[in-house]
Amino acid sequence: MKNKKTILSASVLFFLGVFTYGQEKDSIKANKDSIKTNNVEEVVVLGSRAGARSKTESPVPVDVFNVKESSIILPQTNIGQILNAVAPSFTSTIQTNSDGTDHLDPAQLRGLGPDQVLVLVNGKRRHTSALVNVNGTPGRGTVGTDLNAIPSFALNRIEVLRDGAAAQYGSDAIAGVINLDLKRDTGKLAGQISYGGNLTPTANDHTGDFDGQNIQLDLNYGNKIGTQGGFFNITWSSQFRDSTSRAGAESGAIYNAYNAIEQRALNNGVNLSSLFNNINTTPNSQQLINYIHQYAQGVDYFTSDFQNQIQAANTIAALQGLLNTNVTDQELAYRGQTRKDFNMQVGQSKLNNHQLFINMEVPLSENWKVYSFGGYSLRHGTSGGFYRKPNQSRTFTGLYSSGYLPQIGTDIQDISLAAGIKGKWDGWNIDFSNTFGQNSFTYNIENTGNTSMRFASPNEFNAGGLRFSQNTINLDFSKKYDVWEGINVAFGGEHRYENFKINQGEEASYQTYDQFGNIWNGDPSQRATDFFGQPLPGGSQVFNGFRPENAVNKNRQSLAAYADVEFNFTNWLLVDAAARYENYSDFGSTFNYKLASRIKVAPNFNVRFAGSTGFRAPSIHQIYYNVTSTLFTNNQLLEVGTFSNDSQLAQQLNMPKLKQETSKSASVGFTYRIPSAGLSFTADGYFTRIDNRIILTDQFLRKDVPSDAQKEYDKLNVNGAQFFTNAIDTETKGIDVVISHNMRFSGFKLDNNFAINLNKTKQVGTVHSSGLLQSPALEKIYFSEKSRVYLEEAVPRVKASLSHTLSWKNANFYLRNTYFGKVTGADIIDVNGDGIIDFNEHQQIGDKIITDISAAYQFTKNVGLTLGVNNLFDIYPTKNLPASTNNDQFIYSRSTSQFGQNGRYVFARLNFNF
Repeated sequence: MKNKKTILSASVLFFLGVFTYGQEKDSIKANKDSIKTNNVEEVVVLGSRAGARSKTESPVPVDVFNVKESSIILPQTNIGQILNAVAPSFTSTIQTNSDGTDHLDPAQLRGLGPDQVLVLVNGKRRHTSALVNVNGTPGRGTVGTDLNAIPSFALNRIEVLRDGAAAQYGSDAIAGVINLDLKRDTGKLAGQISYGGNLTPTANDHTGDFDGQNIQLDLNYGNKIGTQGGFFNITWSSQFRDSTSRAGAESGAIYNAYNAIEQRALNNGVNLSSLFNNINTTPNSQQLINYIHQYAQGVDYFTSDFQNQIQAANTIAALQGLLNTNVTDQELAYRGQTRKDFNMQVGQSKLNNHQLFINMEVPLSENWKVYSFGGYSLRHGTSGGFYRKPNQSRTFTGLYSSGYLPQIGTDIQDISLAAGIKGKWDGWNIDFSNTFGQNSFTYNIENTGNTSMRFASPNEFNAGGLRFSQNTINLDFSKKYDVWEGINVAFGGEHRYENFKINQGEEASYQTYDQFGNIWNGDPSQRATDFFGQPLPGGSQVFNGFRPENAVNKNRQSLAAYADVEFNFTNWLLVDAAARYENYSDFGSTFNYKLASRIKVAPNFNVRFAGSTGFRAPSIHQIYYNVTSTLFTNNQLLEVGTFSNDSQLAQQLNMPKLKQETSKSASVGFTYRIPSAGLSFTADGYFTRIDNRIILTDQFLRKDVPSDAQKEYDKLNVNGAQFFTNAIDTETKGIDVVISHNMRFSGFKLDNNFAINLNKTKQVGTVHSSGLLQSPALEKIYFSEKSRVYLEEAVPRVKASLSHTLSWKNANFYLRNTYFGKVTGADIIDVNGDGIIDFNEHQQIGDKIITDISAAYQFTKNVGLTLGVNNLFDIYPTKNLPASTNNDQFIYSRSTSQFGQNGRYVFARLNFNF
């Protein structure tokens, strides 16, 4: 089988030929009553304000993917996963057991962070997500754009500019820019119904070899407005996705002897937990002891010696010393359970997603038109946390005698609306627009409890949420002059308003209560405890709600002005120069510039190069995000958690205010076409240096910080804190190569495309420790070894795709192989088994090739069917070493971004248009 896989991977490699204009004419026959667009394979508008040009003539590398046509045949259905499959420079993987990140896949371009790529829709800046990625995943500490809030069926094409462009487009465009171009089709109703799931016997934790069922309905309708080229186009998409289960079998201790006795008592109508609130102060301890003696006799697998010890124990303390004995296997057999009943939900989350998007233009005159686009999406996701086992103090067995699996319910609402007017006046192209966007996360924690509330605990909590709003006003001017071979002058301005809000949760979601049901005042003798005297923790299990102290409602503004001049000195020399000034109300101003050029060495051979400075403003989330909890430590209540950059603690520690990340980028490459052979080649090398990169530190515990910092901790009753800070500098270097080929023969059309990205990111220089936390000993807390792996090695340094699309009459056949290079797990473990754990000892997760195959047939001009498989050979990542599995729950790494852990996905898709 391995040889067969190798042969197929080496011989039938194909990729994205469906993204050509020829496909639009030759394959699936569509209604022709549409607003016409340029050749989508060759012409790009991103990266230049001078209008469309061939992508091989562009001074910077731009990829173009025709999503409208590829949606018929690709296995992937959302934007993030489509790009992950077809664009080697792009990485995005479904995360697991990472709270809100389970429903929003962090996306990275050229190995840089999710917040270092700018997303546009129809050329207008898209708002980012409300979520801050604070868990152990690639992109930790960043705020990205929620690509999955936009239905892919609403898109005509995607342009990916793979070059620094902050001088042209503003903050975030350090790695590049992704532009989502919306459909303009009119005169037809088009749609598709998709059904699929993971047919994967390799998986560990489901029956029938099938899970992750996905049902999706996409509808698109457009029509003309007037007779001057106006139109509207509207898209509706609904997705119903089941979870997948990829855990092993829970191998740790689950039940102790007390749990066994407690169950026998429950079987007879006696709840032992009702006999005490705090085991150390219970007035009826003898009654409890008597019940334990009585019901212990009903546990038939206790040995006679153990039974005698229990009957001889006449104090709570004596029983506590005996009853913590592990009896998991025997008790599982008694209750008719298996270890898999206590598994976490590891894999993709359950998701219901509904999206509406509209795009429209209305001419006002021959030269002027108004336009608008935007959408609404509502996504409800459910992901699992760590199982609360009955032998743990965080499980109140009076209500949950077998424990429970808490779930994080997340409602993600996304709203966007852009409107503007554009036209020509005295030779100038003018565009005035306003773009509003809002993204919110609301957390409803389900199947859980506030353990400190004991019997009074609800099983569902509103834990609060996050909301981010952005409003952008743009005014743009451009004009072409007939000088030399042409000069294009562009300039404009931008005003942006941003708001970040944290809403507190309900009281029970974050509060700890004492044994009497009152809010705990810090007196340890008043805590509610379990039988073994361990205090019962407060707040909703798996996700504590945001407290009143965490609630914020902050805003900021920025102003920008830019100029962009493109010189076509001759028909062989093009030079583009851009500069941009921005001023932010919270951190100050920045000035950036870019110079790019394309030299036509021969009619079909171009050399291109670019150099630029760039920046990324600290997100308003990173400045104000905070989440803290109160723990009883050293006989006092102390705060731990993430403290905002403007917090009193940050100020007293002399932590500097967040400032912009700054970058220097350079790229050089060439494009070469052989028209007679249908071949084109592009290759681009790039280098990006980022200074003052913002990261989320690890926890600075009081015991580890210098004495002056300890004094500040003590003043504010803090035991541990982490911060967002400009702590490191990085360098990224890489190469992108794209080779495209197409040919026609005997009624067949064959499109081939090969693309590969090689990149390497590393931290350079020293860690920028500061204030009272400035110490060489703390540098590994500022930027820990795990954080280094997330940054440098958790995403593939090599990724490649090679594929063909074969079209004949009404049939299309598609096969793609994608190579994902090796990555590194973030856990620090004893990999070589020598008994010594080095500070940088990590497991290597091997490289893999994933094969996708599909076939589409158009039965009539209105109806077609597609059948396909993603991950044909059911390939999974390298398995975790035992030390990283958490009792065999995480069979595969959850801290890397490669190709996921869902295995083979099969699907059928019915396409129709009328």
